[in-house]
Amino acid sequence: QVQLVESGGGLVESGGSVRLSCEVSGMALTVDQIRWYRQTPEKGRELVAQVTRSGDTTYFDSEQGRLRISRYAARDSIFWYLRINSLRTEDTAVYYCNAVRQGREFWGQGTQVTVSS
Repeated sequence: QVQLVESGGGLVESGGSVRLSCEVSGMALTVDQIRWYRQTPEKGRELVAQVTRSGDTTYFDSEQGRLRISRYAARDSIFWYLRINSLRTEDTAVYYCNAVRQGREFWGQGTQVTVSS
């Protein structure tokens, strides 16, 4: 089993930045892929960024360099961070962390990001 706990959301002003955290535990080192999704009632679920075990990152954003994934290895877990710069009101969503391991998917509880104009 893989457990994911997210944090870092909140109310942020347009143009600001936010760093979302996803703590992955329970076989965290054998996760094949980490993905960040966001979900809104209007657009549904969107894939925002992903990283493979080998460290290859892919960002799904129209502005290059606005998103960045980073990693920190703690003693019993791995923290994956998604930093979003130059926030826009359309970035308002619930952000979910997703882990893929041997074909199975595991989800975090989600964290709300609200961008004010």
